[in-house]
Amino acid sequence: MFVDKAKIFVKGGNGGDGIVSYRREKYVPEGGPAGGDGGKGGNIIFRVDEGLRTLMDFRYQKHFKGERGERGKVKSMHGANAEDMIVRIPPGTIIIDDDSQEIIADMTRHGQEIIVAKGGRGGRGNTRFATINNPAPDIAETGEEGQERWIVLELKVMADVGLVGFPSVGKSTLLSVVSGAKPKIGAYHFTTLTPNLGVVDVGDDRSFVMADLPGLIEGAHEGVGLGHEFLRHVERTRVIIHVLDMSGSEGRDPFEDWLQINEELVLYNEKLADRPQIIAANKMDMPEAAEHLERFKQQLEEVRGEKEYLIVPMSSLTKQGVQELLYKAMDTLESVPDDLEIEEVKDVTERKVFTFEKREESSYTIRKENELYVVESESIEKYLKRMKVTSYDSVMRFAQIMRKMGVDAALRKHGAKDGDTVQIGDFTFEFFEGSDYMA
Repeated sequence: MFVDKAKIFVKGGNGGDGIVSYRREKYVPEGGPAGGDGGKGGNIIFRVDEGLRTLMDFRYQKHFKGERGERGKVKSMHGANAEDMIVRIPPGTIIIDDDSQEIIADMTRHGQEIIVAKGGRGGRGNTRFATINNPAPDIAETGEEGQERWIVLELKVMADVGLVGFPSVGKSTLLSVVSGAKPKIGAYHFTTLTPNLGVVDVGDDRSFVMADLPGLIEGAHEGVGLGHEFLRHVERTRVIIHVLDMSGSEGRDPFEDWLQINEELVLYNEKLADRPQIIAANKMDMPEAAEHLERFKQQLEEVRGEKEYLIVPMSSLTKQGVQELLYKAMDTLESVPDDLEIEEVKDVTERKVFTFEKREESSYTIRKENELYVVESESIEKYLKRMKVTSYDSVMRFAQIMRKMGVDAALRKHGAKDGDTVQIGDFTFEFFEGSDYMA
């Protein structure tokens, strides 16, 4: 089964907790601090594997969680960092943040890696908090929580050659003839609902990957029919083979079909107009096909401008001209740069390049709810979650940080007095105006 879109949840591993510990040594207060730091949580890393061609693995497994870092140890020993979780994805996968719809990464090269969820930092042990004034602190931090998010994976097939054309012109039949792929073939429109891929052996020690892409209809660039489900795969093909039913068996004009499909491609992404295109004049074994081909060549000559088009008469049924088409496709493919780049197409929602490193804001706001003063600050709440405010040393350190940030002074300006209640996140404190700290 071909799966080209998936929504999954990723969470980096939490950091290991730091510990409070003391060594037993003569003449050292409290035995001296000896609590080690916790280890770092494991990252969730996506790595491109060229052996994969579908997002099928994510159909059943939708949650990926990193391992937690090891807890700090005695004798100031650091807890072990957790191993990163490597998740393999096929080339051509776009990773999108589900909340912001921002593009995190566009993964195209084999072995390319990206961290999609960072593991949390390990908490510090009491060794790290020792000072001249407090040589044996009773302070340790819990491990930081790992980054978590829902992300959407969208696959744009990384095929060398893509087959495009209206429904029922013989694309699937051609792929089945030249490769080991076994696409569904039927005498009705939209037999192919998802891309089919096959490896084509040209016969002279050369080969390439060919994709049979779902059929187009008018208005596809606006999402009509299979719309974007088809067009986003065309973007990544280096050579386009445009398959036409030259027999006109369904009463269609091959030239009008050629114009319509090229118009849809350009309306979706104008850069596709510059992509090398070979015209496969299919069903030449049918009556009147030769006559239609001559008329098509004349019409093409009038509109093609400076661009050259290779026209290969063929028949998937009798295999007439099929080998010539493969040679032409291979020769054209070798003339196209390997590092062909295509500008990212904007979807209905405007997408921006995602920036991973986000500076922690140290700003805060204060508001009064009845007799309660509420301090809102992402950085302070994050710090409180990590600091174990269960000991006198921890409370005093927290109060010192609040003074340095100016929170005490700001509370006084808002009218806070000795004994008033202050809430920060899930924690509640009493404010002491005279001694300038909260406890």
